[in-house]
Amino acid sequence: MEEQTPWTGKLMARIRREIFVLVVALAIAFIAVTAGMNGWGVLGLLVIMILAVMCSSQPRARPRVPLSVPEMEQPATRSLLPEVSATLSALDIPVMVISSDASVLFQNRAAEKAFGEVAIGAHISARLRSPGILDMVRETIVTNAPNQIEHSERLPSERVYIVRSSPVELAPEGSIGERLFMLSFRDISEVRRIDRMRSDFVANASHELRTPLASLRGFIETIQGPAKNDFKAQERFLGIMFDQTTRMSRLVDDLLSLSRLELKSHIAPDEKVDLVPLLGHVRDALLPLAKDVGVEILLHLPEGKAEVLGDRDELVQVFENLMENACKYGQEGKTVEVFLKSGPAGPVEVTVVDQGPGIPAEHVPRLTERFYRVNIEDSRSKKGTGLGLAIVKHILTRHRARLIVKSEVGKGTSFTVRF
Repeated sequence: MEEQTPWTGKLMARIRREIFVLVVALAIAFIAVTAGMNGWGVLGLLVIMILAVMCSSQPRARPRVPLSVPEMEQPATRSLLPEVSATLSALDIPVMVISSDASVLFQNRAAEKAFGEVAIGAHISARLRSPGILDMVRETIVTNAPNQIEHSERLPSERVYIVRSSPVELAPEGSIGERLFMLSFRDISEVRRIDRMRSDFVANASHELRTPLASLRGFIETIQGPAKNDFKAQERFLGIMFDQTTRMSRLVDDLLSLSRLELKSHIAPDEKVDLVPLLGHVRDALLPLAKDVGVEILLHLPEGKAEVLGDRDELVQVFENLMENACKYGQEGKTVEVFLKSGPAGPVEVTVVDQGPGIPAEHVPRLTERFYRVNIEDSRSKKGTGLGLAIVKHILTRHRARLIVKSEVGKGTSFTVRF
């Protein structure tokens, strides 16, 4: 068989594809002849019908569709690749991606939680109004160099961030892509809070030591000078000096206790301690103090044992501190009651209740801070160091226990230790 030329091959392929159209056209021509139409008219009708159908069935040129991202690298894009978006969303620090006109293209979940949701395509100033951040972003866009500043948020709560802006290159090397920039926010609020606490601690400790030292120096100079031969004045001064040195000794002991507790705060004690005899021992040790201030300590203890895992010496320190404070600051009520609750249905709890003047609500959350005092003069007159409840908190943290404080002005205060 003779090979078909390209032209005849295309014609035969077209005829095979349009065979149904040709059959229909021949059927119509046969009907026209039967109806009496002359031959030339039938032929013309047949040709017109075939040409019209053949032309209408020509394949139309498909519009050119741009290739997708995997098929070709687009020179510019207004959205991030899914892999990039998923990675940024998994970060626990707030992150935003902006364009060269400072429009927000993406923000992760941490950014939405910290600053609220911003509409994609909106200018960065719609959400962040800090002049420092906006100036930094503007400088990064102009210079294409990273920058960072420290930024503080006052509302809804005080937060401090290190804000960093940097250019991002998503396009392959050598290609021209849209310039993108990333804003990241590193929260350093806790670091700042710890630094402030450390500074306050050093300042308070220095102040607490400076006061008795200045008193001692003054009395020594007086005894060496004007009161050199005044034995009655010397006796009085020596008594005050003894009290001041005792106060300094207690302060140093408390500071050392805090330091030791911090070193082993991660180690939970595993010794079984029965709180029933322990509370009795603490009450007996505080009887002279209670008698001096006119307070009676009443124990309400269950029958049998009430054992917890703990360090006996540290628990003695906890309950000595709580009962001593109740006696000193609640002496107006004349009684201090200690309740021990123990049973299989709930946790072991020890509650120390006084009938004193109570503590204003604004002071309660800060009672366990170092050197925090509700009334400075009253605390010093009662020979307090300002570290007792801080020590209690650290000991209970090591014992995996909680301190619950309830107080009402004019009705007294209760401290509950829940194991």
